[in-house]
Amino acid sequence: MSLNPKIEKILFLDIETVPQTASLSGMSNELQHLWEEKFEAQKRRMPDRYPEEMDASASFAKEAGIYAEFGRVVCISVGMVYAKNGESHFRLKSYAGEDEKALLTDFATLLNKTISPEHNLCGHNIREFDIPYMARRMLINGIALPDVLNIAGKKPWEIRFLDTLELWRFGDYKNYTSLKLLTAVFGIPTPKDDIDGSQVASVFYEEQNIQRIATYCEKDVLATAQLYHKFCGLPLIDENNVEIVNR
Repeated sequence: MSLNPKIEKILFLDIETVPQTASLSGMSNELQHLWEEKFEAQKRRMPDRYPEEMDASASFAKEAGIYAEFGRVVCISVGMVYAKNGESHFRLKSYAGEDEKALLTDFATLLNKTISPEHNLCGHNIREFDIPYMARRMLINGIALPDVLNIAGKKPWEIRFLDTLELWRFGDYKNYTSLKLLTAVFGIPTPKDDIDGSQVASVFYEEQNIQRIATYCEKDVLATAQLYHKFCGLPLIDENNVEIVNR
């Protein structure tokens, strides 16, 4: 696969999200009602997706985290490739915690300070999930969008997103291919050796273990970078050359 962006000018990223509150009852009365409306509409449209015994509260715990209107970001992990002693190295950093506005502000500051017109953002399914989710949550939190995320009015070639899911599709949009499957296909060490996305909310609210979530998110970022290397025909980054900062 021929890809133009220089590998050192790519910021690889992944986010983890959870419902805004530990349960539906923790939301305002208005948002509880709006979630119930959404759940009922979804259930009518896709009855096979929802077991008969599932109610709005159960669906909130399971699904609210994927909607920016009802969820929140608890971790953003980023990574960049750099050369050292003739080898590729990878530096990882996470913005994580209970204060969503603070971590989004810190991430926006990173983008404003370090992302030039030559840089691209890269992730798996970032066009459909990570980027719009972060942008929406920034607006909700009153944070000005960094230029790279503010795509309104931009031409397609001015939008600097590299999506490994989109690259793998080659124009075929019938199926979704998970990062876990692609790492298996390409022989990349799996990032899913502890928790998966469905467990993030319970780890956050019940275990209160944000570090475990950050570690999981960082593994996804590294896996995405390794997958991009495979797409480019480049050797994988040696895991001994991976550095995690501010751990």
